[in-house]
Amino acid sequence: MDEQKLAHFRVRLLEQKKELEDRVQDHYGMREPMSTSLQEFSMYDNHPADIGSEMFEREKDLALDSLDRETLKEIDQALSRMDEGSYGVCTVCGQEIPQERLEALPQAQTCKEHAPAPNLNESRPIEEEFLQPPFGRTSLDEKEGQNGFDGEDAWQIVEAWGTSSTPFSFVDNDKTDYKEMYIESDEPDGFVEAVEQIGYTDIHGYHGPESVKFMRSGTYEEYMRKGEGKGQFLNYEDALEERAEREGRNDLL
Repeated sequence: MDEQKLAHFRVRLLEQKKELEDRVQDHYGMREPMSTSLQEFSMYDNHPADIGSEMFEREKDLALDSLDRETLKEIDQALSRMDEGSYGVCTVCGQEIPQERLEALPQAQTCKEHAPAPNLNESRPIEEEFLQPPFGRTSLDEKEGQNGFDGEDAWQIVEAWGTSSTPFSFVDNDKTDYKEMYIESDEPDGFVEAVEQIGYTDIHGYHGPESVKFMRSGTYEEYMRKGEGKGQFLNYEDALEERAEREGRNDLL
C-alpha cells in the first residue's frame, strides 16, 4: 500500500478513535446511578414494569459501551500494524485486503473470506430440558390405567379462561370460537367417558332387579340438549316416555 493511501486510512482510524474515546469516557451516561438518571426516589417501585423501558435502555447502553471498547482495541491494533508495515494484509491468508473493505472498515484484520463468523448464541435455557416434552413430568395420558387430574388438565383450565392468542393465530385458521383454542378443547370436560345413566337403590338397598333405579346425569342431559351424545344412547324423549309408562307418571310427558 502506497504512502498516500496509508496516510488516508491513518486519518480515518484516528478520527474514529477520537469519536469513540469521547463516547466511552462518558460511559453512555452510566457513571451515575440509574435511580439518579431517572430522577426517582427509589428503584423499588410498585411494579417492576414501571421501569421496564428504562432498564432496557440501560442494558442497551451497556452493550454499546462494550462494542465501542472492543472497536477501540481493533483500531489500536490496526495502527500498530501500520507502524509495522503489515496494514492492509489479511492476517489469515496473507493476501491484500481489498480497498473497498478497508474504506468500509479501516480496522479490518482479514479479508472478507476469512472474516470471523458472528458469535451467535444458539443455546437454549436449561429449563427446556427439564420441561420437555410438554407436561412430560405431570402428564398421565401415556400411563395405562391412569385418568386422574394432571398437569395438562391444569393448563387446560387456565388456558380456557383466555390467552394472548386469537383464532387467527393457528395455522389451520378453522377455529371460529375462543373456546376451541385451548389444548384438546374437544375432549370431555369433567369426566372421562360419557355416562348414560347412574344406577342406585333406595334406603332399603338391593333386594332384586326391581329395586334398582336409574338416574340421568346432568352431563348426559346436557349432551342430549346440545346433540353431542357419543355412542349409542337412547333418545332423551324416548327415555322419558319409557319412564312415564313404567312408573305411570303422565307429568313426565
